Amino acid sequence: MVQEAVRMDEGTAARTRIDMVVATIRQRIAGRSLTPGAKLPSVRGLAATLKLSTSTVVDAYERLVAEGAILARPGSGFYVANQAAPFALAEAGPKLDRAIDPLWISRQSLEAGESDLKPGCGWLPPAWLPEEAVRRGLRTLSRADRPALADYGQPLGLPPLRQLISRRMGERGIEASPDQIMLAESGTQAIDLLCRFLLEAGDTVLVDDPCYFNFHALLRAHRAKIVGVPYTPSGPDIELFAQVVAEHRPRLYITNSAIHNPTGAVLSPVTAHRLLKLAEQFDLTIIEDDIFADFEYSPAPRLAAFDGLERVIHIGSFSKTLSASARCGFVAAKAEWIDGLTDLKIATSFGGGRMAAELVLNVLSDGSYRKYMETLRNRLSRAMGEVSARLKDLGITPWLEPSAGMFLWCRLPDGVDAADVARAALERKIVLAPGNAFSLSQSATNFMRFNVSQTLDTGVFEVLGDVLGRQMKG
Repeated sequence: MVQEAVRMDEGTAARTRIDMVVATIRQRIAGRSLTPGAKLPSVRGLAATLKLSTSTVVDAYERLVAEGAILARPGSGFYVANQAAPFALAEAGPKLDRAIDPLWISRQSLEAGESDLKPGCGWLPPAWLPEEAVRRGLRTLSRADRPALADYGQPLGLPPLRQLISRRMGERGIEASPDQIMLAESGTQAIDLLCRFLLEAGDTVLVDDPCYFNFHALLRAHRAKIVGVPYTPSGPDIELFAQVVAEHRPRLYITNSAIHNPTGAVLSPVTAHRLLKLAEQFDLTIIEDDIFADFEYSPAPRLAAFDGLERVIHIGSFSKTLSASARCGFVAAKAEWIDGLTDLKIATSFGGGRMAAELVLNVLSDGSYRKYMETLRNRLSRAMGEVSARLKDLGITPWLEPSAGMFLWCRLPDGVDAADVARAALERKIVLAPGNAFSLSQSATNFMRFNVSQTLDTGVFEVLGDVLGRQMKG
């Protein structure tokens, strides 16, 4: 019996080692580091690299041959099959624990039931959004002429909405004519189009560490090399920023300069000026993601305002304040780039979402929108204070007290792993956002982002208290 158990354990371990080699090769093929027709490492070479037996590598290669992922050429070696597997985004970057995988967290938030709690998601509860204004906008849209309901929109997007966006940007010191503004279906689509427009596979892109986790996923989809710079309460660490741009010569830098996601920090004017000087020195283009603009009490410094849209591209959207179902965003860039971006938009989505743009225009033009935003800002401020206090009672400390917005970037008690907390909470139908999902360097193990509008339910604090207690005892 003992000998049989030992043999079973050895067999299980062997299968695990084979699975590991198979997963490694699949990941390299999916991430295009091994392209169709490329020769795989020799059996002996890979075995030496992975510190495994040659028989383990042979068994793994034979399994991949059986799957059709690779081909065996007698006397020559193993090669990636010409019919390569479809690109798998989850395999393109470093393998992460699913509790901190950005795509996994997004799926959990989007697929959660109505009764599930989502402190880790990045949007307001439906009850906090301007439902009546949206319904009025829909009623107005239902009476619109036929083209508004059935036709493609203009390539640049609805002219009256672009004019309104131009005026709103002017209130924040950014000068952009309506012809410098192109509507997109969302802020995410805007960044996607800009990556298509500006990047080649293998180009380096600079991001904040931490930053919005979907930046990582989107850039990997474009086969970019991603480099991070630590973020401080006044913006990126400018000394390290200078070192990184000198060493890596990135093509793009993507950031939030108003209300930073996930930290809630605000870019200082001094940091902004130094950052723009470095951008000019090293020919760096900056994408300024400003989707949280309307949450501010007073406008923070904007890179696009200081720069005049020379090196800075400004993007925004309305899903955070109006409705995530009405997908509408925009890109503001220098005039000579708009034509090329418009061609890309036509190639990838043709006419854009005209009805969504019409609805957004109707709601933004409604005199109630500004009053709604004032009420929302005050509501978020109260929630920020309440959630911050209750988290502190549990030993969870905010990194800073944000001046506006919905996010608290918090440090957990010493020795507590946020991914472990997230896994335990998910078993009790609470979706959290552990820090390393936002950190390229994986240096935020004991941090977590809380959306204060989604963290008011007493059940969140009860589960956090219980999970933290177990973690700290363990």
